[in-house]
Amino acid sequence: MTLVDGSLDELEIQIILALQEDARKSYKSIAKDLGVAEGTVSNRVNRLIQQGILKLEARVNPFAMSNKVAAILGINIKRSHHAKAVKEIMALSNVNAVWVSTGKYDIFVEVLADSIKELNVFIFEEGLSNIEGVEATETHIMLHSDSKFFKIAPS
Repeated sequence: MTLVDGSLDELEIQIILALQEDARKSYKSIAKDLGVAEGTVSNRVNRLIQQGILKLEARVNPFAMSNKVAAILGINIKRSHHAKAVKEIMALSNVNAVWVSTGKYDIFVEVLADSIKELNVFIFEEGLSNIEGVEATETHIMLHSDSKFFKIAPS
């Protein structure tokens, strides 16, 4: 059972590994493979989700789609605006992920856009330009990845 400190026990690790291999695998099948009851698998997955340790969601491979541009943006934010700006950036529709970091940039943002033009609009006209406290950005276009999948924004 998940420990108070957020550590995973061996059963939870095995359940997560099974879901990483095939997120559509049934709890019944996982339970059979691990020699536990289906309810045990279901309860563990639900508890991990509730604790914010596990998230199950559908994502797409932008490199397999001809009309998507994936980018990572390094962003610097004025200290007095940091928390508010991070929340506002996370809420933008093209944003896939946000990491608060150390080093040259305050945060890194993954963005998925339908075109270079849309990415340009996101950075300079409608998305980031509307966030108070953004001081500087540096954009890196992703050319390929076998492991990175993105959320798509609703139309």
